[in-house]
Amino acid sequence: MRPVIIDAYSDEASGLGVPPYLGTYPRYLYGALKKEGFFPRYLTIDDLRLVLGGKRPPDQEKDMKTDIRRYNLTRPAQETRRILEEADTLLVSGGIHVPGKYLSAVPATFHEIRRLTRDLPQKKVLVGPAAFANRLEGGKSGEGTPPDTFDAVERNYLGIDDYDKVDEHAVLGAELLKEIPYDVMVELEAGRGCPMRCSFCLEPLKYQIEDRKPEPIISEVKALMKNGAEHFRFGKATCFYAYGRKDPKRMDRLLGSIAKLKPKTLHIDNANPNNVTEELTKIIVRHCTPGNIAAFGVESFDSEVIRKNRLNTTPERALKAIRIINSIGAERGENGMPRLLPGINIIFGLLGERKETHAENMKYLQQILDEGLLLRRINIRQVASFEGTYLHEHGGTKFVKKNRKHYWKWRNEIRQKIDLPMLDRLLPLGSVMKDVRMEIYDGKTTFGRQWGTYPLIVGVKGRLPLGSYHNIRVTKHMLRSVTGEAV
Repeated sequence: MRPVIIDAYSDEASGLGVPPYLGTYPRYLYGALKKEGFFPRYLTIDDLRLVLGGKRPPDQEKDMKTDIRRYNLTRPAQETRRILEEADTLLVSGGIHVPGKYLSAVPATFHEIRRLTRDLPQKKVLVGPAAFANRLEGGKSGEGTPPDTFDAVERNYLGIDDYDKVDEHAVLGAELLKEIPYDVMVELEAGRGCPMRCSFCLEPLKYQIEDRKPEPIISEVKALMKNGAEHFRFGKATCFYAYGRKDPKRMDRLLGSIAKLKPKTLHIDNANPNNVTEELTKIIVRHCTPGNIAAFGVESFDSEVIRKNRLNTTPERALKAIRIINSIGAERGENGMPRLLPGINIIFGLLGERKETHAENMKYLQQILDEGLLLRRINIRQVASFEGTYLHEHGGTKFVKKNRKHYWKWRNEIRQKIDLPMLDRLLPLGSVMKDVRMEIYDGKTTFGRQWGTYPLIVGVKGRLPLGSYHNIRVTKHMLRSVTGEAV
């Protein structure tokens, strides 16, 4: 077999693999194939768009607007064509379960994959989270797989989801980084599965609850750093605070050992507010780098919506966790950002949603603001309905269709009344953010971000070289971003 991994990008409730984030699936696949004696190659969906999409190659420096559909290219078009011609199997890895907006990449839909690959003679196998479901847009049901797109759909190809094999796959798969010519933030998997049964979520359907031991993860990070990785994110878990059955010694062993390796970025992601404690928060703050975020899947502050969707926390527990993290993590770090802050996810379109739902959301968000607490970001999206979930069986997109006419107003009120003053509190005018990496152009404005789990987007007037790093002084607050000037 002459396999080629096609990274179509993934975004799950428990993991992110949309550039500049590199997910676990392509790395595990690469390692599993090497273990079997194969010599895999790696391409992105952007590579396929370039050679099979019929458009001229982008000029990242001269194009007025960066083409983010063909931005993450791993090699020249001629080499991509040669790799495809020599391949006999295409392993398409991807899957979007929590649709969002991405600064410098566009994940693939099934229909795009079919359009690009339908004339290729190779065997096509769908792997990764897309084997369960895929949807690039919120507020809709899962995307159906077009006929004749894939020869096989494999949820556990070569055992990439078996934890007795993952540790070995992860170390062998670190060499995938040699095929990627740009910097990435590597997604690390600490555990999988979830004890909650939130109505919309696929995580409990995909995996049983299981943790990885610290030692194999540490070995994986060493292998990744040997191959050039510098930025890491523990995103592949529904709650990092639950790692090791909430054992502080095990978490301290994991994070402390990785911190001693001195990566430039070490962050976490998801957290269930119910599991947040002062002791665990202190461990995270002590070992991780500044700008870190614990993303809370609150989803709704409306008690009726919480009950009908079996959500994982209550407003009171969420507020308690927000206070704990602020009391320990709000201190500003070396890069100009607080060391650890909570983030909140809000979902529109859940079962039982009503006008009062927005009023409840605003009440509690306003309380957070009035208490002088900090939130790094509020992520708002419309729910996607996937087959097999409780939501799909008990209403699907019913409430999205019913209330969509309110969503712009609801979202805008949160942005204007909460996000804007929160950003002003988080980064007062004149604050300096260090090591902001310039990422894309939009006309005569350059947009960049720090490396991080949910970094703040910064707009700078002028066309600074893409990939260059600058210290940026904040000059204006937007609703979800800031503008600044290089200093």
